[in-house]
Amino acid sequence: MGAWEKFLNNVRLRRVVVLLVVILVLYLMRSLLSLILLTFIFTFLVLKFAGFLKRRAHLPTVTGVIIIYLAVVTALYLAITIYFPMIFKQTEAMIKYLIEFYQKPSVDANGFFKMIGNYISTSDIAAQMKNGVTLVFKYVTTVGTMGVTFILSLFLSFFFTIENRQMASFSRSFLSGPYAWFFQDIYYFAEKFVNTFGVVIETQFIIAIVNTVITTICLAVMQMPQLFSLSLLIFLMSLIPVAGVIISAIPMSVIGYSVGGVRYVFYIIIMLLVVHTLESYVLNPKLMSNKTELPIFYTFVVLFVAEHLFGMWGLIVGIPIFTFLLDILGVKPIRPTKAYLRRLRNHKKPKEEK
Repeated sequence: MGAWEKFLNNVRLRRVVVLLVVILVLYLMRSLLSLILLTFIFTFLVLKFAGFLKRRAHLPTVTGVIIIYLAVVTALYLAITIYFPMIFKQTEAMIKYLIEFYQKPSVDANGFFKMIGNYISTSDIAAQMKNGVTLVFKYVTTVGTMGVTFILSLFLSFFFTIENRQMASFSRSFLSGPYAWFFQDIYYFAEKFVNTFGVVIETQFIIAIVNTVITTICLAVMQMPQLFSLSLLIFLMSLIPVAGVIISAIPMSVIGYSVGGVRYVFYIIIMLLVVHTLESYVLNPKLMSNKTELPIFYTFVVLFVAEHLFGMWGLIVGIPIFTFLLDILGVKPIRPTKAYLRRLRNHKKPKEEK
């Protein structure tokens, strides 16, 4: 048996080589990484929601996909023409207020802010915050580039989902032939990726929506100003595990202090603790059979490394990618919920019958 045949028969070594080749290709295509990730996320979420419509409303998958994208386009039109200008105005007002409040705090808060300011100025936190804020504003201000990426991802995901069966049928043709082993290994990693990254990102989105709805209702009851901007901030920060809660708590606490003093800050902290408890002990176990349960130290290390490698995207996709690697290495296999497996089997049945 020659070296090539030994290599092909050594499945573990072969898959390591294939994985390294995929990583190299993605590194060479790193300028398109945002497009690839967004397209995957849109495709995954739309197919999941289309499957939900098929089960509940008995709509064909193609009809469900068309309805979803029509709803997305309508929402985008309303957002651009009505809500985005409102959010920009409220965000500008919120930023101005935060700056003014920091520069001219009330008498009660003056000593506290001086202590915090002295601590920040003598530590590395200032540099980290400046880098983070600069990065956020860089991505927010480059609306044109991100807008084009968003539209292209939406466009590509639409054609992928609308031709889902044809895509699956055509892709299976790569699993036969002299190089079938290579594509079989890619299929193995793709299945793992959907099972881990896809399920985790779906969980993050559902948790972000639930957190945003609950928190927004509480803030509305407290009569907090700039509600649209705060809701958008809460949704985006809810996509970032652990760190997102801390980041979103700062502007909410400052604005809450201006509205109701220390009492409102206490209310906001209690509200965030309740929402975080709901996320940890109700939503995560309900949505996933075995949640990731990373220690906080590992979570922050993964977020720092992912932000360095992928930029702002890393804060959202860092934990799902790390979960995928843990699954590949066999350190902590992630199994989807029974409901997810049942939907997956039902999705495969028509293909097998064909």
